[in-house]
Amino acid sequence: MRQAVVGLLAHVDAGKTTLAEAMLAAAGAIRNPGRVDSGSSHLDTDAMERDRGITIFSSSAALDWGGAGAESGAHLMLVDAPGHVDFSAEAERTLQALDYAVLVVGANDGVQGHTETLWELLVRYGVPTFVFVNKCDLENPGREELLAELASRLSPGCVDASSLLAGDAGALEEAASTDEAALEEYLEAGALSMEVLRRLVAERALFPVFFGAALRDDGVRGLLDGMCALLAERSWPDEFAARVYRVSRGARGERLAWVKVTGGVLRAKAQVAGLGRRGAPWAEKINEVRLYQGTSFETVPEVPAGRVCAVTGLSHAVPGSALGAEPEGARPLLAPVLSYQVIPEPGADVSALVRALRELADEDPTLGVTWHERLQEAHVQLMGEVQQDVIAELLRERHGFKVTFGPGGILYKETVTAPAEGVGHFEPLRHYAEVRLLVEPLPRGAGVELGTRCPTDDLDLNWQRLILSCAMERDHLGVLTGAPLADVRITLLAGRAHPKHTEGGDFRQATYRAVRQALMGARERGECQLLEPWYRFRLTVPADRVGRALTDLTRMAAEFETPVAAGDEATIAGEVPASEVGEYALEVARYTGGRGRISLELAGYRPCHNADEVIATASYDPEADLPNTPDSVFCSHGAGRTVKWPEVPAHAHTVADPARLRPYRAADAAFFSR
Repeated sequence: MRQAVVGLLAHVDAGKTTLAEAMLAAAGAIRNPGRVDSGSSHLDTDAMERDRGITIFSSSAALDWGGAGAESGAHLMLVDAPGHVDFSAEAERTLQALDYAVLVVGANDGVQGHTETLWELLVRYGVPTFVFVNKCDLENPGREELLAELASRLSPGCVDASSLLAGDAGALEEAASTDEAALEEYLEAGALSMEVLRRLVAERALFPVFFGAALRDDGVRGLLDGMCALLAERSWPDEFAARVYRVSRGARGERLAWVKVTGGVLRAKAQVAGLGRRGAPWAEKINEVRLYQGTSFETVPEVPAGRVCAVTGLSHAVPGSALGAEPEGARPLLAPVLSYQVIPEPGADVSALVRALRELADEDPTLGVTWHERLQEAHVQLMGEVQQDVIAELLRERHGFKVTFGPGGILYKETVTAPAEGVGHFEPLRHYAEVRLLVEPLPRGAGVELGTRCPTDDLDLNWQRLILSCAMERDHLGVLTGAPLADVRITLLAGRAHPKHTEGGDFRQATYRAVRQALMGARERGECQLLEPWYRFRLTVPADRVGRALTDLTRMAAEFETPVAAGDEATIAGEVPASEVGEYALEVARYTGGRGRISLELAGYRPCHNADEVIATASYDPEADLPNTPDSVFCSHGAGRTVKWPEVPAHAHTVADPARLRPYRAADAAFFSR
C-alpha cells in the first residue's frame, strides 16, 4: 500500500480541522467527526485549542483509504498544522515533514493574505499540493470564479480535479499545458495517463482543486479518492535518516520529539546523533517510539522510512534537528518581528522564570528568549497577541508563573556594511587568550556564518573549534542600539594560547570582546547599519478611498505599485516598514466603513528608514554595556588591567596575515557553517 504524510494548511476559519475530522470519519479511523465549535475535535488536543476553537499546535492521525493494493489503496498520515498567523512558524516547521499538502480555502472568503503566505512556503519547501475549496454550501462567487482566483493568486496549474479525473478534454488540456512532455503525449493520444498526472502533481506543475463542504461531509470522499489516485510511489534510502519537526510535552510531562523518518528504520533503544541549538552536536538513545492518533498513542518497536512518529529520550533535539544521514535543512523563512517584556508577579524568582522561558524556546525556537542584565528584564520574541496568551498559559500550567507582557516593540537588527577586523584579549592573572576576527557583511537574510582562516601551526585546531563554538553560542549585540547582530560572516584570522594558563573560558571572553571591538571600529567609520523588518502588504479599499490609502502609505514610507482596479474596489500591493503599521488595519476598517482590508506578511529585513531617530531614542552606550564590553584585559606588573577598545590593536600579541583578509571565495565554503 502506498503511503504519504499529508499536511493540512489553511488561513484561520477556513475549516481545516473540520476537514481533517471528516476525512478520519469517512475512513473509519474515528467513529464520529468532532466539532471545533463544541471543543470535541480529535486533533485539537490541547485545552487552549478547544477553548479558542483554533489549532495552535500541529497534531497527527492516520487513516487507510481504498483497497489494499498498491494502485487502489493508500495509508495517509495527516498532520493538522496551525492556521492562525501567530503560529505560522509552527506551520512552517511542519512542512519539512510532508510528502503532500492539502491547502484549504474557504469558498466564502477566497484566497486570503495568509493563504498566499502559506503558498509561498509550500513553493519554498517544494511540497506537492492539492487544494480543497471548503464551505461551498455558503454564499460564494461560484466554481469558475473561484478557480480563476486560484489560478491568478496562486498558480495557473490549479485545475478542477473532478473534471481532470473524469477525463474532461478542457481539464486535460490545461494540465498538459504545464509540461512539455505531457503536452506531447496529449497531442498524440488525446489523453494523459495516470502516471503522467501523478508526475505533474509530484513536480508541482499541477495542483488539483477539489470542492465541497467538510461540515456536511460533502466532497470529502472525492478528495480522498482523488488524492489516493494521484499519489506517486516513492522510495527511501536504506541508511537511517530523520528530521525533527516539532518538540512538545506529553500528558505526564515527558519531552516528545516528533520526527519524519526519511531513511532506513527508526528503532526504540537505538543511539542517534544530531545537531541541537546553534548547531551543537549531540548523541542520545531513543527510549520509546510512539504512533499518535490525536491524544492516544501506540508504542511500537520501530518505524520505517516515510512515516512520522514521536519519540522520547532526546533531550537535545530541537525543531529542525537533522538525525543520522539527514542533511541540514533550510533556514526558516518566518520569524517574529516584535519583542515583549515578560513581567512576573512581585516576588517571583526571575531566574526560574528565564529557565522556564528557555524550556519553552526548546519547543519553539522562534521564541527568542533574552535576559537583559542591565535592565534585569526578560524579553521574548512573539508573532502577536494570541501567542502572548498561549505563552502565559503554558507558564502558568507548567511552572506556576503568572505573567503579563509589556507593550510590544519592533525587533531591530544590526549589521556592518564593510569588513571590520577586531581583536579581543583576556589576560587576568593566570589566564591567557587572544582572538583576532574579521566581521564581513552578508546579503539580507543570510544570518550569521562562522569559519576560520587561521593556520593550525599558529593555533591548535581544538582551540579554533572552541573559538567558533563560543562565537556560535550566543546572539552578539550591535553597537548602535544593542540589537542582535545579523547577516555577517565572522572569520577567525589568528589566535594565541598559553601552554599553561589558557582555559576554555578565556577564549570565550576573548571572542566576545573581539566581535565587539570590531563593531566599535566599524561604528567609528560609519560602517554599522540598523535593520528593521518590512511587511509585504496587500491593501484592498473601495475605489473612492484610493486617494486616502495612497496618502497613508506615503506617510508610512511604504513602497507600492500602481493601484489595480477590479469593479468598485482597488488593490494596492507593496512593502512597508513594520514600525509604521501599528493598528493600521483598524484604521482601514474605519475609513472604509468596514469594506477595506489589509493583509501583511514578513518580507524580511531592510535598512531602517528612520535610523537616526531610532538610535537617538534607544540612547544605547555600548561601552557602558559591561556584559558586552569591547575592552580587553592585559596583564601588567602581575595584575590584569583594562585596555580601552581603541588601544587594543596596539597592545595585541597577534598579527593577521594580509592574505587572510582577502574577500571570501567559494573555495572557503567548507570552513563555514551557519
